[in-house]
Parts: sequence; C-alpha cells; structure tokens
Amino acid sequence: MLNRTENKTEPQPKETFSEGILGIASVLVSGLFIITFIIQAFEIPSRSMELTLLVGDHVFVDRLTAAPISKYLGPLLPYRHMHRRDIAVFISPAQHELHLVKRIVGVPGDRIHLKNGELFVNGVKQDEPYVYHVLQDYDPYRDDFPSVSPEMARSSPTMEWPIVMQQHMQGGDLVVPEGSYFAMGDSRDNSYDSRYWGFVPEENIIGRPLFIYWSFDTPESQYERTAWSDRVVYVFHVALHFFDQTRWRRMLHPVR
Repeated sequence: MLNRTENKTEPQPKETFSEGILGIASVLVSGLFIITFIIQAFEIPSRSMELTLLVGDHVFVDRLTAAPISKYLGPLLPYRHMHRRDIAVFISPAQHELHLVKRIVGVPGDRIHLKNGELFVNGVKQDEPYVYHVLQDYDPYRDDFPSVSPEMARSSPTMEWPIVMQQHMQGGDLVVPEGSYFAMGDSRDNSYDSRYWGFVPEENIIGRPLFIYWSFDTPESQYERTAWSDRVVYVFHVALHFFDQTRWRRMLHPVR
C-alpha cells in the first residue's frame, strides 16, 4: 500500500513593521535620487520658446548628461557638453532664483552676430526652421546685435552686460568665452535672453528637456500669481477644465 502525502502550502512569512518601513524608505530614496540627479519636471512659464514650447507645457528634463563631470563616476556617466541648437534649462545669470529655458546658439569660441534678425555663427548664416517671428516691427538692438548700442534696446539690458559685452567683441562679432554659452529663445522677437543679460555659465546648466508629459492651456501671467489664493483658484480651474483644456496632441511630444 502506498502512503499518500498531502500537498500543504507553506505559510508565507508576514512582513514585519520594520520591513514595511524599510520598503517605503527605499522607494522614497529611489524617487528622490531620480528627481535630483536624473530627471526633473518643469513647467514652461513664458512665450519665449514658441512654437517649440508653449506656456503650460510640462516637460521632463534630463539632468544626468548635463551634470558636472564626476572625478570617480565620470567615465561611467553619459555626460556631454551642451551643443549648438540644444535646448537647455538653466539658472538665470540675472536672477538666480529663476529657471529659464532657451536654445543654445553659441558654444565656447563661437563668433556671433545678428543681421536683420538672422543669426550668423562664425560668419555663416544659420538655418533655423524652429525660429518663430511673432512681431513684424524692427528693433535695432534686438535684430542687429551686437553692432547696435545697448542704449537703443527697447528692453533694458542688465547693468553689467554692456561692459562685459565690449570685453568679448572682435570685428563686429561677439565671441563666446570658455565655460559659457549664448542662448536665445525660438520666439526671437519676444525673448529676453543672452542679448540682454549675457552669457550662460556652464555651471548654471540644469539639463535638457526630453519630452512634454502634459500640456495645459495656461495664461502667460499665471506664473506671476504666487499668492496662495491664486494658487488654490488655479488648482480648481485645472480640475474643472482638465479634459477640455489639456492639449492632448502635445502629450509625449519630444522636445527638439
């Protein structure tokens, strides 16, 4: 006679309280690491990058490749310097509490000038299909930079920029110094950029926008409304109009 053995499932050990806390802590630490060193979310506050980026576009920014080179991990990380035509998120040289997004149009050593609103780099006129001209008026300083005196600018340059600019002039061109970049908005007529506040130090670069993860029809003045009452009103507005004012066609749109 054969003895039959019953298949009994071994009881699974229950997770202890300390193990649960450790698991939650691991998730939080991993998430904090990702948003601190790898990707970060930003909202576009102004029209200076139209039509590439619109007010209310929410983008994920790659912080890793633009991070300063690490002495020990540098060879293992995909770090690279910013290239001409890259879009960059950076800390404003004029207002250190402000984050800006612009296109890099000049890298160290580049000679830059504009003529009738057209960009020339190292003497070559640039093909820029992404540039958007919203205004039809002529602004001598803006459109023929840097040959026209900053005193003729409609938007006031920062106090120190005219002095710094003169130190980097060569034969009618502005030469980008080492460790710096020259950045302008794609909406060239409507962008307060390097023409007005100068070079972007490499250490100010935060990263490159990867793609739009959400886009909501937002007024340009919204970022200036910092009072709690304004924020609460806007949150209710988003909740009420999430479906009809979300720009669905821009979702997951790569930023180039």
